Amino acid sequence: METQSTPLEEISAEAGEGSAVPHPPHADIATAKLNRPLITFSIMAATIMQALDSTIANVALPQMQGELSATQDQMGWVLTSYIIATAIMIPLTGWLAGRFGRKKVFLISIVGFTVTSALCGIATSLPEIVLFRLLQGMSGAALVPLSQAVLFDINPPENHGKAMAMWGIGVTLGPVLGPILGGWLTADYSWRWVFFINVPVGIIAFLGLSASMPETKKLLKQFDFFGFVTLSLCIGALQLMLDRGGINDWFNSREIILEAMVAGIALYYFVVHSFTHPHPFLSLALFTDRNFVMANIFIFLIGVVLFATLALIPPMLQNEMNYPVIVSGLVTAPRGAGTMLGMMVVGRLIGRFDARMIMATGLGLTAFSLWQMTNFDLLMDERLIVISGIIQGFGVGLVYVPLSTIAFGTLPAALRNEGTAFFNLQRNLGSAIGISAVVALLTQNTQIMHARLVEHITPYNLDNPAFLSSHIAPHTPAGLAALNHMITNQAAMIAYLNDYKLMMVLTLAVIPLLVFLRPAARSQSPEETAVME
Repeated sequence: METQSTPLEEISAEAGEGSAVPHPPHADIATAKLNRPLITFSIMAATIMQALDSTIANVALPQMQGELSATQDQMGWVLTSYIIATAIMIPLTGWLAGRFGRKKVFLISIVGFTVTSALCGIATSLPEIVLFRLLQGMSGAALVPLSQAVLFDINPPENHGKAMAMWGIGVTLGPVLGPILGGWLTADYSWRWVFFINVPVGIIAFLGLSASMPETKKLLKQFDFFGFVTLSLCIGALQLMLDRGGINDWFNSREIILEAMVAGIALYYFVVHSFTHPHPFLSLALFTDRNFVMANIFIFLIGVVLFATLALIPPMLQNEMNYPVIVSGLVTAPRGAGTMLGMMVVGRLIGRFDARMIMATGLGLTAFSLWQMTNFDLLMDERLIVISGIIQGFGVGLVYVPLSTIAFGTLPAALRNEGTAFFNLQRNLGSAIGISAVVALLTQNTQIMHARLVEHITPYNLDNPAFLSSHIAPHTPAGLAALNHMITNQAAMIAYLNDYKLMMVLTLAVIPLLVFLRPAARSQSPEETAVME
C-alpha cells in the first residue's frame, strides 16, 4: 500500500535538512560585482534607524502628552501600536521578500518608514499619532530581518562572522542610544524631532540601496492566509496582554484574560494548521535544523536579559537615585560601547575558536555583571553602574555574533528570509515577555518589601536617633509622609536587586544548553548563497 508523505517530509525533501539548496553556478559571479561597502553602509543606516525607534520615543512621551492633551494611559498606545504592528508584520517579511523580491520589499519598507516618521512628527492629535505609529511599525518591520539576510548573503563565508558583528552592533546599539538621543532632542528642540531625524537617514539609505543592492530570485510560494491570520492574532493578542498587563493588574482584569485566551486559541489553530497544510505560512523545514532551533531559544533568552535590564536601569536611576534623564542616559551609554567592543573582538575570534566556547564566555560575563548589579545601593556613585554596564555589553556582544552565525550557517539559503524573520521575532517576543515579567515582579516585590519594612516601625521606636539625625519628624503628617517615602525608596531598591538576581540565575541556567548546539560546520560556498539576478 502506498504511503502519503507528510508536509514536513515534503518540505524537508525540497530544502534539504541542514544543507543549502543548490543554485545556478553564476551566483558567485553576481556577488563578486557587488559594491559591498555601499550596501553595508546603507543597510546599517536603515537598521539603526528602525532599532532606534523602538526606544527613542519613550522619553518624549511626557512632552507629547501635554501638547496632545492626552492621559498617561492613552499615551501608552503610542508605544503599543508600534510594537504590535512590528510584531505582526515581522513573520510576513519572509513571504513578501520571496514573492516580490528582497530589494523591492526593502526599498518600499524604507520609504514607508521614512514617510510615516514625518507624519508622526507633524501629527496634531492623539488618534493621528497612534495611527501613524501603527503604520510606522508595519513599514519598518522588514528592515531588521532583511538586513541580516542581506549581509549574510553578500559576504563570502569567511566574512560571515564580521558581517554578523556589524549587524549586531546596529541592532543592539539602537535601543541603548535611543533614550539618550530622544532625551537630547526633546529637551533642546521638540518631541517632533524624535521622528523628523529619521527622514534624512531614510533618504540616504534608500538612495544607497537603490543604486547598489541586487535583487533576489522570486519564489512563487502560495500564501497561507489562514496561517498568517492565526499567527498575527496570537502575536498581537500576546503583545497587547504583555503591554497592558501591568496597567490592568494582569489576570484580575477581564481584558487581560480575554487577550490571553485569544493568543492561546490562535496559537493552537496555527500549530495544527501548519502540520496539516501542504504549504504552511511558516516553513516547517526551518525546524529540521537543530542549530537554528537552539539559536532561537538562545536569542529569546538573550532578549529577556538584555532588554529587561535596559528597561530597569533608567527608572531605577531616575526614580530611586534622582538622576536627571540626560545623566541617566549618559551613565548607561557605556553599555553600548561594551557591546560594540565585544562584537569587534568576536568578529576576529569566531573563525579561530569554537563558537560555543565564545558564547559560554559571553554568558559568564553577562551573569557576572548581573551579580555586580545585585550590589547596587542608593548611596553609590556611578562607577559600578558604568563598569557593570560595560561588562554586560561586552558579554552580550560575545554571544550575539556567534549565535547569529550558528543559526544561519547550516540553514538553506532558500529559507533565509523566513529564518531571519523568525529569529528576530523571537528576540522581540523575548524582550516583551522579559520586560513585562521584571516590571510585574518589581511592582509586586516593592509592595512586599514595603510591608516587611513597615513591620519594624512602631510608636515605640519613632524616637530613634536615626530618625532624628535624618531630620524626619515622624510625629507630624509631613514627617510620616517623608518616612513613608524613605521606606518605599528602600523597598523599591530591594525589588530591583531581586530582579537582577533572577536574571543572573536565568543567564547561568542557559549555559548548559550550549551542548545542544553543533560545532560550526564548514561555511557555505558562494554557489550556495542567495541567488542574485
